[in-house]
Amino acid sequence: MPVKVSVIIPVYNPGIYIEDCISSLQRQSLPPDEYEVIFVDDGSTDETPARLDALAAEDPRMKVIHQENSGWSGKPRNVGIEASRGEFVMFVDNDDYLGDEALERMYDYGVANGADVIVGKMAGKGRGVPVELFRRNHPRATVENAPLIDSLTPHKMIRRAFLDRIGLRFPEGRRRLEDHVFIAEAYLRAENVSVLSDYVCYYHLRRDDGSNAGFERFDPVGYFKNLREALDVVERYTEPGPVRDRLFRRWLRVEMVERLRARRFLKLPDDYRRELFAEIHEVVVERFGPGVAAGLQPTQQVVAALTAADRYDDVVSFAQWEAGLAPRATPGEVEWREGSLRVSFTAEYLSGGEPMAFPAGAEATPLTDAPKDVPEAVAWVASETAARFGQATADLLLRERSSAAQYFQPVEFSRETVPVGDGEEVRLVLRATATVDPAALPGDGVWDAVVRVKLGGWTKECRLGPVTRPDRPTPGAGVVGGRAVRPYWTDPHGNLSLELGTRGKRLGLGGVQQGDVTVSAGVFRVRLPLHVPGDTDVRLRFVSSSRIVETPGTLSPDVRGAGSVLAAALPAEDLSGGIWRVALCLTPGADGARFTGLPFALRAGGGSVLVAPVPGPGAALRLARRARRVLGAARRKVVSRIRTGGQ
Repeated sequence: MPVKVSVIIPVYNPGIYIEDCISSLQRQSLPPDEYEVIFVDDGSTDETPARLDALAAEDPRMKVIHQENSGWSGKPRNVGIEASRGEFVMFVDNDDYLGDEALERMYDYGVANGADVIVGKMAGKGRGVPVELFRRNHPRATVENAPLIDSLTPHKMIRRAFLDRIGLRFPEGRRRLEDHVFIAEAYLRAENVSVLSDYVCYYHLRRDDGSNAGFERFDPVGYFKNLREALDVVERYTEPGPVRDRLFRRWLRVEMVERLRARRFLKLPDDYRRELFAEIHEVVVERFGPGVAAGLQPTQQVVAALTAADRYDDVVSFAQWEAGLAPRATPGEVEWREGSLRVSFTAEYLSGGEPMAFPAGAEATPLTDAPKDVPEAVAWVASETAARFGQATADLLLRERSSAAQYFQPVEFSRETVPVGDGEEVRLVLRATATVDPAALPGDGVWDAVVRVKLGGWTKECRLGPVTRPDRPTPGAGVVGGRAVRPYWTDPHGNLSLELGTRGKRLGLGGVQQGDVTVSAGVFRVRLPLHVPGDTDVRLRFVSSSRIVETPGTLSPDVRGAGSVLAAALPAEDLSGGIWRVALCLTPGADGARFTGLPFALRAGGGSVLVAPVPGPGAALRLARRARRVLGAARRKVVSRIRTGGQ
């Protein structure tokens, strides 16, 4: 079979952090003879070279190339390209890893859409990754119809013939942003780019030791020299105008303005801040026309204008004001409806811990020059934010806690201005309701509810909460799509999370009362606090001191209210005399299906079956204490009789 994908991994002293990468490559769903992995060891001085040689000796998919240290990732990737045999090459860093189906899905998607470049959905563990780009699939994406330019890391699948046809390779040497130069040209020259957003293909990790190359503090002079090379690529392959301005805006926004904002800027030492500011000022004045900054959000426009005017102290003061801003998302109702969880919430921004106030009736006014001082800048931002309130949005994302994979949920929202004081100012409040379908989430685990609020110049995220214990809605667990789902509030913070694949006591079945159970005409029924969208197959297990009997059952929505009714035909001929404990399996078709005990038992005998309580830990403890008291009283009575001569 021809090789479909060659995975190229530059390696330099990753230590144990390469193990997850190796494991994910060995687990790929693409048949083993259809992909190869090329590790290019860039002069590692740890135990990695020996580890890779041993790996290649036992796994024919793995190949290792050793070379002297080149200083950065560009040359190792180029060496890997030259050694590759695949129809596509996929670039992976040695401390990241792939989703198990990443290569197969990306390859099939790219071939189906005739793509030269395939961008797979990313999850960032301690690292920022694009969010808007992966809101949906883009089979035919361009820099004009999709935010491709938000993703300039090299972690893409690219057609090898395309690279050879246009002669594209990574810049080499000890330098920064070699991936920006490479990926920007690939986007601009590809026949088609496809974005796959319905499966997490790439997990981008921040190492526990903080030694990822991208997190090292850089030399501003060298960094922005390399950044100019990426701008040169854009100028080479675009004409002056809105498209070029939009692409340039990405570097102005991400690599310059965002580095000068809020806590990110303030936490840097003053001498380094000044050096960084000076280099950014030079690039802004030298390379960007007025159309670039004009498309930024209000706060970003202010920072860009102050930077172009070379007003370092005002940039610091504006950053101090912005550092006090944060979104807040307050939960409302959380309830089950036909297999989906309806989650309502309000969202707004706070300043200094209090709701922000904005001028009522504000109108948009272009920023034609840098504000004369920071108070004027803050006033303009407030007015512009109010005027743009019609563009504000609120999203709910569910983020899997262990992997950081995240998915947008369908949301309906409205915008409301709430008068403050005498009405000259208003609060800008977003009221939203999200519909969460647990069956659409790709795996079990804990999923945290995260609200993403776009308002004016801010796009920030926060957890959905906190909410005090007395005010927390309690929708209870449910069974949806063959999985048990438990919405719950984290302790002690009170934020909303979902646990998929819930088992045992967390299902809340311990609160079932004996009166919720009936046995009539050979049919066993129990009212349970579990939501089900319709009839759901389950399995029951009856356990006595000597035997186990199992039978199928059905969970149906309770027509009398929330919850469900469990019904099953009792295998009366198999239940002889004695006490039978009852357990329930909610996912009988799943691998490793488990049973959860119910807080009652059945007593069989005399041709009938009765419901009996099962002593819980409290009852057992009380029984033990009573037994000790009775035994103690008897012992004292015996001792007394002995002392009195048995009389």
